[in-house]
Amino acid sequence: MQETWSLQLKEKDGEALSSSIPSALKENQKELGIFLSYYFKREGAVVEQVLLKEDPEFYTENSGQLILEFDLVHFNACLAIHEQKKEELKVDFLINPLTMKLILKGPYWPERGMDDI
Repeated sequence: MQETWSLQLKEKDGEALSSSIPSALKENQKELGIFLSYYFKREGAVVEQVLLKEDPEFYTENSGQLILEFDLVHFNACLAIHEQKKEELKVDFLINPLTMKLILKGPYWPERGMDDI
């Protein structure tokens, strides 16, 4: 499984596209929670309070990697479970300067196939 997500960047006069990444992530915090929750749905957990841990690391002018820090929340009312812990995940990104889109690509987590009997 490898998830992708795109966010719209807002262009400001005289500002580089790279400096608009933190504000785009902050404005779309709930969407990022949904994107990252796909990775933890088998655990029955959801992601909340997504923040950029440190400045993005650029490989080229329009691509690189960033580290997202978030709260991973396990909740099940029937089993009286409500646990919350801090986690982080490395995400690759690509900026499309023509469409002003920030495309996020999560890590590849292989899915386990069916077991033989």
